[in-house]
Amino acid sequence: MDGDVTVVGGGLAGLVAARRLAETGADVTLYERRPEVGGRVRTETVDGFTIDRGFQVLFDSYPAVKRELGSDRLNDLDLRTFAPGATICRPGKRSVLSDPLRDPLGAIPSLLNDEVPFSDKLRTLALRYDLSKRDEGDFFAGSDESIREYLRGWGFAEDYVENFVEPFYGGITLDRSLSTSKHVFEYTFRAMGRGSIGVPAAGMAALPAALADRAREAGVTIETGVDVEAVRVAGGGRIPFRTGRSEAEGATVELADGATRETDAVVVAASPPEVRRLTGVESVPTEGVPNVTGWYALPESEAPDAGDRILLNAADDAPNAVIPMSEVAPEYAPDGQALFAATFLGTDALDRDADALREAVLDTLAAWFPGGDFDALETVDVHRIRFAQFAQPPGVHADLPAPDDPDGPVVLAGDYTEWSSIQGALESGRTAAETAEGYL
Repeated sequence: MDGDVTVVGGGLAGLVAARRLAETGADVTLYERRPEVGGRVRTETVDGFTIDRGFQVLFDSYPAVKRELGSDRLNDLDLRTFAPGATICRPGKRSVLSDPLRDPLGAIPSLLNDEVPFSDKLRTLALRYDLSKRDEGDFFAGSDESIREYLRGWGFAEDYVENFVEPFYGGITLDRSLSTSKHVFEYTFRAMGRGSIGVPAAGMAALPAALADRAREAGVTIETGVDVEAVRVAGGGRIPFRTGRSEAEGATVELADGATRETDAVVVAASPPEVRRLTGVESVPTEGVPNVTGWYALPESEAPDAGDRILLNAADDAPNAVIPMSEVAPEYAPDGQALFAATFLGTDALDRDADALREAVLDTLAAWFPGGDFDALETVDVHRIRFAQFAQPPGVHADLPAPDDPDGPVVLAGDYTEWSSIQGALESGRTAAETAEGYL
């Protein structure tokens, strides 16, 4: 297929859309304003530690992950996986709650876990079975309610919700109140039953790097450090002032340095606020959910025996969870060092200084592991992310923008057209490419 396409934004959605369009024969150029691709999925090295932009994980059972990477590149990520379930922690006490179907060795500790009623352990298996039978298209459609209301409808006890679901899904949805849409819970809960959660050995940035490699191999030109000032459709007006897609015969992308690019179609895959600025589509969600992640190091000889599960804080929400990163992915820390990530939720955490966050983590570890000496705990980095996800209250997914909402040959690509996740971003890239083909 002949045609010229410009992709604005080098996050997951933009990379997928660009590659798929190039594979149809289109001439594709992708502009990314940062020095590297990846969008919100980024990794840096600090003092020899591998630090992702906030605590992020990859669900290897997400259909779009398998489809857009392919088995070879997925294997090349060398995924380091967490043990299923989590460790529920409170002062002086830790107990494992695992998936006995995927983790037989965790079955007995989970059975003996007194933080969750036995009836709810059986109910969890029933819920897993029910969701496993759902077709992919059945999720994110139909009636909606909050996660808390959904679990109440299933009959789960408050102990189960408070001790496990609140901190565990607080980490996934960044919302310990469980006021997020039940659709997010259902989809991710099914995904955990089908596969593993982990991080690439080289950090989460290995995911967009693999997608970028595929895009370049398909013929995409990727230009980083290039900022897009405006997108104009045929006739000279900015997209918000266009009326009627039928009149459009192309578009012009204006760069911040004054250069322009004439193109048959534009895929706008930037951040939600930037997408709204460039396209004028007001249904693009710009209300973000914040997250603060602190990264901490201890000499390996002084690190607690935390195992390879996420440590959930059942007694407090600061931190919501502590993650033994180097236990799961030894490559994340230099020899002789242990690396932990600690997540803090809510807007109040954005204003807490690094010393206060460190003290909260130190006190929490000391309470969970009595007798341990954690005074050597050092802050490696702190990430304060104001827009980690877009807000997903019940009903939000029915009102998200469609890829073809902008006027002219302009298409939206981003998780905000699906749901806030890696799966949503990758899926949106595929849908955006199929939509853009209609303009070529």
